[in-house]
Amino acid sequence: MKSLLSYNKERKSFVFLLLFSVFLGVAQSAISQTKQPVLQYVVSMPNPENHYFHVELHCSGWQDETIDFKMPNWMPGYYQLMNYSKMVENFTAKFDNKNIAVKKLNENSWQIKTVKNKPFTLSYDVKADKQFVANSYLDGSHAYIIPNSLFVYINEHLNMPVFVKINGIKKDFKIATGLETVAGKSNEFTAPDFDTLYDCPILIGDLEELPSFKVNGIEHRFIGYKMGEFDKVKFMDNLKKVVESAVAIIGDIPYKQYTFIGIGPGQGGIEHLNNTTVSFDGSDLDKPEAMNRMMSFLAHEYFHHYNVKRIRPFELGPFDYDQGSKTNLLWVSEGLSVYYEYLIVKRAGLVNTQTLFNDLENSINAFENSPGRNFQSLTQASFETWNDGPFGKQGENADKSISYYDKGPAVGLVLDFAIRKATQNQKSLDDVMRLLYWQYYKKLQRGFTDAEFQESCEKIAGCSLKNIFEYVYTTKAIDYNNYLQYAGLILKENFDVVSKTRKFSFQILESNSNDQKNILSHWLEK
Repeated sequence: MKSLLSYNKERKSFVFLLLFSVFLGVAQSAISQTKQPVLQYVVSMPNPENHYFHVELHCSGWQDETIDFKMPNWMPGYYQLMNYSKMVENFTAKFDNKNIAVKKLNENSWQIKTVKNKPFTLSYDVKADKQFVANSYLDGSHAYIIPNSLFVYINEHLNMPVFVKINGIKKDFKIATGLETVAGKSNEFTAPDFDTLYDCPILIGDLEELPSFKVNGIEHRFIGYKMGEFDKVKFMDNLKKVVESAVAIIGDIPYKQYTFIGIGPGQGGIEHLNNTTVSFDGSDLDKPEAMNRMMSFLAHEYFHHYNVKRIRPFELGPFDYDQGSKTNLLWVSEGLSVYYEYLIVKRAGLVNTQTLFNDLENSINAFENSPGRNFQSLTQASFETWNDGPFGKQGENADKSISYYDKGPAVGLVLDFAIRKATQNQKSLDDVMRLLYWQYYKKLQRGFTDAEFQESCEKIAGCSLKNIFEYVYTTKAIDYNNYLQYAGLILKENFDVVSKTRKFSFQILESNSNDQKNILSHWLEK
């Protein structure tokens, strides 16, 4: 028989071991439950001439019994449903080299049954034969990847990190993308979440990189495919001036590096947080007009990294990759970016005052000769772009809509002058953009609403701007000269008999007050 003291010691030892075992089990269970699942995409191009990417998604660490995978229906920056899933073929899933049943839920959704915490692999092909800035494309000479069209997502896990590996790249090919490179791996990339992944297109091919430049210590690159022959030193010097001019508006650079990615000849560009993909052909850049147009185009896309990617409408984040993210405020995101592209190249010293006038005249003439100006407001044009298209309805209903690319800069112009007048030329629309950036993006880390945009403008102006915003919410005709005269300008109207259209042109009034001269001078930054 054991003594009472010995029994108590053994009992305490047993209880301690029991509690430690329970604690260890709970800890191991907690670790297994909190362990982040892994998603790694592997892209290959076995026969690029056939225009097919092959994609494998290697998944591990999943606790769910069923998982629904979705292909995005659009990409932010291009406000049209692209229905990328229509290009997906041969969607299969495997676990331990055995096929897993795949149930197609709808046009862009697939459901699979998993074995808890066991790795499995999805496999599918994506046809990429349409050359456009919002479409992936593949041929024997290069590859352009729109991540939204290649990589499926899980709706409840958009915030998890993602890995991408690209196989089968020719030895002399380069890769251009805004994604972070995995250390020591030139063909492997990582993103902290799907928003970042979908924000970084990938260009692969025999790419040319131009000499980079730095602004405020931050590197800016230009790399592209089939860029053509042009004065590349002058081009990059001009582009540096564009970036400096845009940065001066906001006063902050929010990225570690920025890359302009030229995807080859074509049309269109799409903005991203630390890069932009643009259709680019430098063959005509020896002509001043062509250089001016290109710099204006690049200024627009670059300024978007502020205005829409960071200074953004409330609805544009988190993104709805399935149905699209609709907002009334694309006239701010796109229309005011047009206004600022004109100002940026002027402030950069790349164009003269007459070119600035001509650019604004083109926007005003396009809007004022559109019958749709009597039927659709700016907010309606913004919201309905998903059905109408970015430039308004086409065909027989073309006279019932407008383009926010045309009316947006026109409203931006009168809004800018109204603020300058109300503040004795101490404030401008620049101050509104800075307020939105620092207040909503930096401090609140969210987008702004329709009401908050107007409130921000009125806060800077120090007065009501109700009359200006009638041009936004209604089809009321814009009284340009009421605002242009603040800067000693007038918009003259003539009728072109040949084209049967109204023609508007800017003129500087002959006798202006000191206040008018000051506003004009500061606006032109002379």
